[in-house]
Amino acid sequence: MPCPAKVRADMGLSAGDRVDFIRMEDGHYAVVPASHSIRSLKGIVPRPDRPVSLEDMQKAIAVGFTGE
Repeated sequence: MPCPAKVRADMGLSAGDRVDFIRMEDGHYAVVPASHSIRSLKGIVPRPDRPVSLEDMQKAIAVGFTGE
């Protein structure tokens, strides 16, 4: 059986990180990281080729909302 330090390392957890316990259908529990640092999101969304104006953002939101 792995030691707690090994489990934390395998899950990418550090001191102070939170975990969630999720009850599975078979009655067992899964332990998953509850949150990650905002820094872990860096690089997921590419930078735009050009600055985006507030008006462009509002238009994109309106199109997304209406589906047009």
